[in-house]
Amino acid sequence: MANVTADDPVESWTRALARGLGRPGGGPIEVRHTASAATLLFLDDLAVKLHAPRTDPEALALRLQVAADTEQFVRPLTTSPLTAPDGRPASVWPHVEVADPDAEDQPWAQSGALLAGLHRTPPPRRLPAHGWQQRLTRAIHRAPGELRELGVRLSRETDQPEARESLLHGDWHLGQLGRGPDGWRLLDIDDLGVGDPAWDLARPAGFWACGLLDDDSWHTFLDAYRDAGGPAVPAAGDPWPSLDLPARCAVFVAAVRAVRSDVDGHSRRTAETLLSACRRMAE
Repeated sequence: MANVTADDPVESWTRALARGLGRPGGGPIEVRHTASAATLLFLDDLAVKLHAPRTDPEALALRLQVAADTEQFVRPLTTSPLTAPDGRPASVWPHVEVADPDAEDQPWAQSGALLAGLHRTPPPRRLPAHGWQQRLTRAIHRAPGELRELGVRLSRETDQPEARESLLHGDWHLGQLGRGPDGWRLLDIDDLGVGDPAWDLARPAGFWACGLLDDDSWHTFLDAYRDAGGPAVPAAGDPWPSLDLPARCAVFVAAVRAVRSDVDGHSRRTAETLLSACRRMAE
């Protein structure tokens, strides 16, 4: 992360926002840009999110209200979108500890229980569909030739009405967990929507299937999800008929990101594992 420069117009706006919420507003402002074109600003104990330019303010308002009313999420400090100096919609959150994907002890059991509770929550009216189809489409556009054909085939398979309409996170992975005074909660509402809850299990399922997630972590997550009544998979027996397509899509999207990124040695090994899984899927 880097500090905001003194002549950045976002600085005075962020400080005024912090003071309006009862914070001093005088410390350094740290900024982080995300892969989804959002910007996160940290000041005092606040996290201010400037959402991606494509964000629909009305949909964001609905999602903020869901997060405020749903116990599985870190609750926003404002339930209506604000407007940043550059015109982007913004939201304000408590600054919480984010799960470290590289830590030895991961909150897999807590994750499974949180997602199960979210999926059992009746979705509000007018909430958009979850964001996986759009994520898959963006990945296809970015994919090199060796992967694009697989992505198109997966997209055809997903181009069907979804049989279930649950409330789901829409972009879940361990980095979407934050720990505050009430324990672990879900972060990031940008893809919160309605659809088949199996999509929230797509990344861990796909990574387990291709060998990037160990058996103990996967079964801890899946068992906790089932124990909490999660509807994405049967309560017992083989979960894979429900998870197969979302898992394959998650591996494809991750492979595209990996090959399009500047990566270190560890990430290159991960990228090769994902690419090998995609080659098997394409056979």
